Amino acid sequence: MLFHKKSGAIDWLVVGLGNPGAAYEGTRHNAGWDALQALARRANISINKKQWKALTGTGTIGDKKVLLLFPQTFMNNSGEAVQAAMAFYKLKPEQLLVLSDDIALPVGSLRVRKKGSDGGQKGLRSIITHIGSDAFARVRIGVGAKPHPAYDLADWVLSKYKKEEQPLMQAAFDDAAAAAECIVADRIEEAMNRFTRTGK
Repeated sequence: MLFHKKSGAIDWLVVGLGNPGAAYEGTRHNAGWDALQALARRANISINKKQWKALTGTGTIGDKKVLLLFPQTFMNNSGEAVQAAMAFYKLKPEQLLVLSDDIALPVGSLRVRKKGSDGGQKGLRSIITHIGSDAFARVRIGVGAKPHPAYDLADWVLSKYKKEEQPLMQAAFDDAAAAAECIVADRIEEAMNRFTRTGK
């Protein structure tokens, strides 16, 4: 008898970065979380388990089995949950996709990349530190820069969107979810070309 994969094996781990708790819902720092929720709705995947310090749900996107993961450790320690899930399923960095916010991009814009540095995003930094690699795909969602240099960064990323920004962000979450579907289908070059837009 041949054993290719253990039962329940997954092809992709897709992570949405954010902070747990009602106080953080709808804030700029939770853009990755909101995009992953959009993906879960599109793929009809229920987030119904708590494991590895995260909320998770498994399902299929196309012909790939995926695990959607929302770390519950707060942003700075996101790597703990990601590392635990990757170790359990014996995943390589190339099987990881992370959705995150990016203050260096205009509101509602996207940047799709195969790999790269954390760019100052502490959730990405934690993941890179814990798994020992930056060779994983990511979709970065623009939430806008601080309104002026003296504005406290923590206050900015934990602020909610202005009324006029909300439709832009909802469209960005949907596009980030569509980009994730493309990446999971092993079409990352297409995702980069179709969904990366960094101008206003």
